Amino acid sequence: MSAYRYVASLDREVQIPKDGTLSRTLHQEGALKVVLFAFDAGQELSEHTASRPAILEIVSGSADLTLGGDVHRAGPGAWAWMPTHLPHAVKALEPTVVLLILLPTPT
Repeated sequence: MSAYRYVASLDREVQIPKDGTLSRTLHQEGALKVVLFAFDAGQELSEHTASRPAILEIVSGSADLTLGGDVHRAGPGAWAWMPTHLPHAVKALEPTVVLLILLPTPT
């Protein structure tokens, strides 16, 4: 078994479903979880909160990213750190791939 995992291209790890959203766990170790999301244009993750902090990065495509009361037009390379309980949402403006890293809850 390898001591690491290498992904050459995140956007090639998922196929964007027609008229849908797909999530795929890339890695999970203890309280750390790495999830890749694929959204077709117009698909969204409605506003919600999380019980642990997270990092989100737009890999490809573009989306309106809601963080608290702010909406950001986000494209490839856009990055956000979200503390616990921050209301947030993602709405894909075109086929979009998003990397989400769920972090351990701070003690």
